[in-house]
Amino acid sequence: MASEIYNVIDALSREKGIDPQIVVSAVEDAIVAATRKKEKSQENLKGELDKESGMIRVYAVKSILPSEDDIEDPQLEISLDEAKAIDPNAEVGGEVRFLKSTEGLGRISAQIAKQIIFQKVREAERDTVYNEYIGRVGEILNATVKRIEGPDVIFDIGRAEARMSKKEQSRLESFSIGERVRVVLVRVDKNSKGPAVVVSRAAPELVQNLFQTEVPEIYDGTVQIRAIAREAGERTKIAVMSRDKDVDAVGACVGMKGMRVQSIIRELRGEKIDIIEYHEDPVVFAEKALQPAKVSRVTVVDQSDKHLEVVVDDSQLSLAIGKKGQNVRLAAKLLGWKIDIKSEEEKRQEVEQQMESLVTQQATPLEKVTELGEALIGKLHEAGISTVEALADMTPEQLEELPGVGPKTVEKISLAVNNYFSTLETGVPAAVPEPAPVDAAAEPGEVAADAAAGAPATEEEAVAVEGAEEAADAESPADSGATHTSEVELSEQKTNSEEEPS
Repeated sequence: MASEIYNVIDALSREKGIDPQIVVSAVEDAIVAATRKKEKSQENLKGELDKESGMIRVYAVKSILPSEDDIEDPQLEISLDEAKAIDPNAEVGGEVRFLKSTEGLGRISAQIAKQIIFQKVREAERDTVYNEYIGRVGEILNATVKRIEGPDVIFDIGRAEARMSKKEQSRLESFSIGERVRVVLVRVDKNSKGPAVVVSRAAPELVQNLFQTEVPEIYDGTVQIRAIAREAGERTKIAVMSRDKDVDAVGACVGMKGMRVQSIIRELRGEKIDIIEYHEDPVVFAEKALQPAKVSRVTVVDQSDKHLEVVVDDSQLSLAIGKKGQNVRLAAKLLGWKIDIKSEEEKRQEVEQQMESLVTQQATPLEKVTELGEALIGKLHEAGISTVEALADMTPEQLEELPGVGPKTVEKISLAVNNYFSTLETGVPAAVPEPAPVDAAAEPGEVAADAAAGAPATEEEAVAVEGAEEAADAESPADSGATHTSEVELSEQKTNSEEEPS
């Protein structure tokens, strides 16, 4: 039969939820500490509680060495011969025990023993609480409001107290002492004052648990919750997906006339909830996640970086962004993608800026086309044309309107520009056509113009050739025709005069 002291230890263990052997060890350590304090001894002491009699004995333990010459500390060591006198079965390397007296420990020793027992029991209780709750992080617990300390609320969760700080609360909620609520176990911290259990009413897991409770399709796995994004006291977005094609995931969560979701909203003190159908395609999912705003188009900017660009109508921009950016922020959390929202006007301006910068980057000075010659480049600069791209965009008619530019010069410009762009595309200059043979009967202006198609040896020759081109271009087609006509008439008159004598 167990002694009275052991029955007390057993009752204390059940109350604190700890192992009775831990309390027994605490009592034994306490009596050892009290004995060492009384005798001021450095011996190796060990305590022992007799379960049947309730007696607590203290022993001095010494190690057995082969001879007295090997002994360094007589309080801790003993020779084999002395040990055999006490215990015939003693062997080298073993231990021998000497009973120590525990009488007359006094009040101070008793106080030391009491403190040690309380300390050991508290440490055991902390370890028990920590081990119980550390594996339940993320679970929903039924808690009772025990007290309110400033902005923090202290809950009774059964074996321990839990604390809920201000940031873990919804701004819509207030609590009264004795009120029963459901909370999420966030973490368990192990510190010197004992395990600190932290709970929350702002965690997304609370919404998930409420939906599992209210929606049977979620509880049995027919409808799955794929993602939750929440800002407690403001709005929650939840993405659901049905595993049965005949079951509407969103409709199941809403319930008939909204009864299911309204029950959850009441539990959350009026927090808004958006239920969205999940989609594997991030583009489609983004369009749904940004509801109630209507999205014009969604573009994937960077697949690896998970970056989306969303364009909405100008009237939908504020709705898509939401109050203080809440709607787009929750949508980004729900998708796990970065979302940039732009209006149609902003996108148009961005495209225009990109086009302008592209045109600016492509501007090539005329000096890059060496085939034009310095004199011609100078004339084009005087006419306000300074880039190859501007020259290429002009029609032959527009070029002929420039001062000092005629058809021959237009042809030269066209060949030079085409050859320049061909070189850019292929890296090989375009073939320049061979100059046409000079007709002996051709007029000097035309010969000079044809010669100008080749590369002049000197700058003086180039100027002379271009002057010849201008002179040839300045000839009027009507005058040229009249000259040919008069030559034909003279030929006919000569023929007629030769035929008259016959």
